[in-house]
Amino acid sequence: MLTSDRLSLTFSALADPTRRAILARLSTGAATVNELAAPFAMSLPAVSKHLKVLERAQLIARGKEAQWRPCELKAEPLREADAWIEQYRQMWEERFDRLDAYLMELQAKSAESKVATTKKAKTKKKP
Repeated sequence: MLTSDRLSLTFSALADPTRRAILARLSTGAATVNELAAPFAMSLPAVSKHLKVLERAQLIARGKEAQWRPCELKAEPLREADAWIEQYRQMWEERFDRLDAYLMELQAKSAESKVATTKKAKTKKKP
């Protein structure tokens, strides 16, 4: 079940580019902390802090295999965030479609008005 707290944790975890890169790596399969830390110029404790944030947001799960504790991606919070975003995307698309129709209507009226004004001006100029 989606709660605002869980959604906040998800978006907060996704706000950091390092954590997004970790999730991208985990989308290809489970990895150890050392494997996840390899591409980053930071200490293992710093990477572990990022992993704790991801774990608290339930975006990853850590295995219990002795010292290796492989991490794996958990997609459910991402699906929930996507569903939340989707409802707003639909609303905004509908609003933009209505705005587009209104602007097209205004543009058509403006073009009609210009044609009428031009015809009046030509009629007045004729002797």
